[in-house]
Amino acid sequence: MIMHSPVKKIPVGVLGASGYAGRELCALIARHPSLELAFATANEQRGTTVRLGGSPVTFVAPDEAPLGDAALVFAALPHGASAEWTARARAKGARVVDLSSDFRPGAPVQGAIAAPYGLTEWARPAVAGADVVANPGCYATSVLMAVLPYVRRGLVAADAPVVINAASGVTGAGNSPKRELLYAEVAEDYRAYAVGNVHRHLLEMRASVRDAGGEGVDLLFTPHLLPTARGILSTIALPLTAAIADPMGPWCEDYANEPFVELVRETPALRDVVHRNVVRLHAAVARDVQRPTLLLFSAIDNLLKGAAGQALQNANLMLGLDEPLGLPA
Repeated sequence: MIMHSPVKKIPVGVLGASGYAGRELCALIARHPSLELAFATANEQRGTTVRLGGSPVTFVAPDEAPLGDAALVFAALPHGASAEWTARARAKGARVVDLSSDFRPGAPVQGAIAAPYGLTEWARPAVAGADVVANPGCYATSVLMAVLPYVRRGLVAADAPVVINAASGVTGAGNSPKRELLYAEVAEDYRAYAVGNVHRHLLEMRASVRDAGGEGVDLLFTPHLLPTARGILSTIALPLTAAIADPMGPWCEDYANEPFVELVRETPALRDVVHRNVVRLHAAVARDVQRPTLLLFSAIDNLLKGAAGQALQNANLMLGLDEPLGLPA
């Protein structure tokens, strides 16, 4: 593992810096003790200067980005557009953390680049040695951090679906102008979307559950839109093969020493996690049901642990830095 001097900062770039995740990345980089921003791209906002993380950032057009000046590039581009730019960055010698769905498991990979799935707590060795890492989706992070410890122990029943209801703040929908995301449309409202088990993040959830030994486990996922800016709260009904004595036991074993996982004895709230790179988890036994069932609760900040923060976790590993460096806990 290559260790870098704390005096000389490592240059990194952000492709797609005008979106919510891209701006969050620029702010994290500005405060990071070992990184410096080599460039930040935006197409429609090229030439615009904004303050992110207390520092001025001037967006440049993607074609003007000096990809070869960066040791690592964060690709926060739209789904379907990222694979080409990832290949360009690799051709210039930069490693890449890709925040789109282009390289995630279950999605069609565009080109010949293979990338480990960067759910950091579950993929450290693969991430540390990778040239390209596929950063997980926000909903997928919230759900998989909760369910994978039970799946890999063979505790999840395959003859009943895992029912997931997850609610996200509006930043999860991106910052493209959309009527349904106007303040007057969202305020004092709460609604489901992508109804019918069709959300894009299901692809990576299913693939990850299958890879953890959950072949045959069904996921029934319904996302909801909250009238808040940021945060995700997932409520998961997990059917078990048999009752277990300690509903939080698998988490205690797998996450005992994790700096960004908090196991709590009360139901988590968004105010516990916003502006922090953590996942907060709670489990309870469902009463008066015919089969043993756990209720899992998982809360994250969709822009940090669900996007930019987890991307920086992965980048720190790829660059030989301490994993928690520069991340708000």
